[in-house]
Amino acid sequence: MKLTRYFFISDRLDALENFEQDLENAGIVVPQMHLLTLDDSGAAAHHDLHEITSFMKRDIVRSTLIGAVMGVCAALLVLVVSYLAGWTASEAGWIPFIFLAIAMLGFFTWQGGLWGIQAPNARFEAFDQALKDGRHVFFVDLEPGYGKRLKTIAAKHNAVETAGVDRGAPTWIVFSQYHLKRFFTETFP
Repeated sequence: MKLTRYFFISDRLDALENFEQDLENAGIVVPQMHLLTLDDSGAAAHHDLHEITSFMKRDIVRSTLIGAVMGVCAALLVLVVSYLAGWTASEAGWIPFIFLAIAMLGFFTWQGGLWGIQAPNARFEAFDQALKDGRHVFFVDLEPGYGKRLKTIAAKHNAVETAGVDRGAPTWIVFSQYHLKRFFTETFP
């Protein structure tokens, strides 16, 4: 099942905190809700808001995957060129070229990750100006049946405005975070 990500924007962190409380009261679990803001100290003062991790603010995953695809292409190029040039027919055979191909794959993947550390998450580019203006972005990943409930709750909060819809995080990630946290907090108090 795919989750849908609903985005909301507000100027006030306390309004978003109240909004998150109402969502929790409606049965939406914490790993489904995140706050994106440039005001880290203000967000830290609101303990009920769950700010996204630094990892999510960066484009590491997407850039690493792009680097890996480029690495696969470079590795294939090394293997094809070495075969067509006849270099694999030498005494060394395929082994040095296979190692070179693996090194190319690793290097390009690593470079992609380094590039991603420097770049903001591409999924949040639409909100760059709002964040620079001091506004805060709140998003919720929901299963398909929860959309109406979310709209009803959002209508009660005048300081929170709807900002768009996108594909959400994979279901297994969100719910494994929830169940893993519950396991450790309830099993090992």
